[in-house]
Amino acid sequence: MKLFYKAGACSLATHIVLHELDLPFEIESVDTSEKTTASGRDFLQINPDGYVPAVELADGNVLTEGAAILQYLADTHPDAGLAPAPGSWERTQLHRHLNFISAELHKSFGPLFAKPALEGAARDAAVEKIGTKIGHFERILADGREFVTGKTFSVADAYLFTVLNWTNFVGVSLEGHPHAKAFVERIAARPATRAALTAEGLLQAA
Repeated sequence: MKLFYKAGACSLATHIVLHELDLPFEIESVDTSEKTTASGRDFLQINPDGYVPAVELADGNVLTEGAAILQYLADTHPDAGLAPAPGSWERTQLHRHLNFISAELHKSFGPLFAKPALEGAARDAAVEKIGTKIGHFERILADGREFVTGKTFSVADAYLFTVLNWTNFVGVSLEGHPHAKAFVERIAARPATRAALTAEGLLQAA
């Protein structure tokens, strides 16, 4: 299995889950601007949409779309408990969280990664929108739960951490969202998260 990734991008969630599952896998970075991989492959031949993550399986099939990859990994390794059983109420809640992260929170960061960089009122509006989306999870986490689905780490936590961690790169503060801030700190301390961050050059090896 090979994960095609860009350091710190949404592919980090898949990278974290692969470490949580302790699976044998390779990683290869992608220049998403040039659409080439570190080994010189044409990334558009791997994912015609041109973005990460993409996971190439041993049989040659390629999985794309982060939320789908996360659920595939959880479902093919059910003993790890990274997703509730299909068809259960708890699984429906996992879908809810993954969908909100993907369609609302993840998407809201797009303007701050655009070039040229936003300034003035446009940036303020983008930051305010991000804050509104973070507020959704701030309310969920305010009941004292350790993870977004409750007491158990799931693939949704890997994805939520990845997106919330972007605040460190775009100058958005989590100080107004103490529960979300504490969540990021908890997930950042997990060995799998630290391993993925280190492999992507985002954390200095101990």
